[in-house]
Amino acid sequence: MPVRERGRSRAVSRTGGSRSPSRARSRSRSTPGSGSGSQSVLRAQTAAATDLARRIYRKTIKTVFNGYRYFSYRNAKKQSIKSDETSLSIVSQVSLPFIIAGYGTVGAGMVLDIVQHWDVFMKVGEIFILVPALLGLKGNLEMTLASRLSTQANLGNMDSRKELLKMVGGNLALVQAQAIVVGFLSSLTAMIMGWIPEGKWNTEHGLLLCASSLFTASIASFLLGVVMVIVILLSRYFKINPDNVATPIAASLGDLVTLSLLAWVGNLLFEAIGKEHWLAPTIIAFFLLLLPLWVVICVKNKYTNDVIYSGWVPVLSAMFISSVGGLILDYTVANYDGIAVFQPVINGVGGNLVAVHASRLSTTLHLKGRPGSKVRDKKLHGCLNPFKVFFGTGVHSRASRVLTLLTIPGHLLFVYTIYYMKAGHTSMSLLFNVFYLTAALLQVILLIYIATWLVPLIWVTGSDPDNVAIPYLTALGDLLGTGFLAVAFHLLYLLGDRDADVGD
Repeated sequence: MPVRERGRSRAVSRTGGSRSPSRARSRSRSTPGSGSGSQSVLRAQTAAATDLARRIYRKTIKTVFNGYRYFSYRNAKKQSIKSDETSLSIVSQVSLPFIIAGYGTVGAGMVLDIVQHWDVFMKVGEIFILVPALLGLKGNLEMTLASRLSTQANLGNMDSRKELLKMVGGNLALVQAQAIVVGFLSSLTAMIMGWIPEGKWNTEHGLLLCASSLFTASIASFLLGVVMVIVILLSRYFKINPDNVATPIAASLGDLVTLSLLAWVGNLLFEAIGKEHWLAPTIIAFFLLLLPLWVVICVKNKYTNDVIYSGWVPVLSAMFISSVGGLILDYTVANYDGIAVFQPVINGVGGNLVAVHASRLSTTLHLKGRPGSKVRDKKLHGCLNPFKVFFGTGVHSRASRVLTLLTIPGHLLFVYTIYYMKAGHTSMSLLFNVFYLTAALLQVILLIYIATWLVPLIWVTGSDPDNVAIPYLTALGDLLGTGFLAVAFHLLYLLGDRDADVGD
């Protein structure tokens, strides 16, 4: 017997054959003791109505989800492939995340300006070497994560809920594994760079640096990784290209969260010296014991299996490049107090802009083929001619111009915000603005120029630019930004701008 007929026969038998519900109700009123029968009728009708509502709800949800998946994928594909994206469209999507990210770096600069006078920063000078390396994690890990997920979103691979969970879980585990390794090695690098000039070794300071670095790297990377996933899913929902939004927002909280965690845990461990000897070794052992777990998860996940083997060279290379920038920062902070508040700003803005450019280039290449395949579009072959990079006719040249032109108004906004918040030690003189903006503009021009030929070069060699390009570019941004800023402050000192603003 068919299922529907059996369901009908059961309903008929429960209602007393062919009687209608109205007759049953009238008879129940006249017949004593028939209350249980009317209740069973009501239960049967309620169950049937609930079952019908459940089927309608499931069909409606399925229809809506399939329609959303189709239209969002079609819109994202058109948005990523189209070469007629106007400068106004790029500005409208990049500007708000850029400003939000910029204010995140302003907050980080204000935090660094305050904590540079704390005992832990004054007596453990090597902690300044950690600052660019740990702040660079947003480029090494979070921006790389954002670029990978943005590419997958534009390819339509995040529409399946099951695959989305696998992708997100694997990538968060990968970020944790990389953060623990980078945090541990960056602390060792800071110890060595601090030990070589002085020739003195302090075990307690070494444990403080290692524990602070591991704690900051792991917790900050987890929090920012979760934020990145939410941002990319919301970008897909609102039909916005994630490449224009995800990487700047990755940096908006990155510097502030990382620097705040480093200052807090560093101060906590500094106060524990001589009192709670077990605290720093316990933190170190806890995070190192978690490392094998994250590695096993990554190896068994198809979305991160290759990256866990091949993604270490750019991340570790970027860490060492950033550590050199930290050595410069350690020297300049000791001589120019006013530089601390601007270091996260100039490095963050440059890294944000070049990350957007690299992510857009990588997404376009992924839509043309797989890493290592030949690209027929000549505009994606990379270009060593700077005039073609910034004044060409393609959409990526247009994006290069837009991102470069955002540098001056963006930095003016952030610098005067710092001034009106009465942060730092720098007065806003015309001479200072000229030198500072020149340093910032040179940094962004060099980074975008390098990205334009570096991303296609990485693609041709068979590597994925999402995993390789951004760590190198943001690390170079840290090195160039800190170096140019140090030169600017030194020139200001030589030209007579020697009041408290430039740290006489």
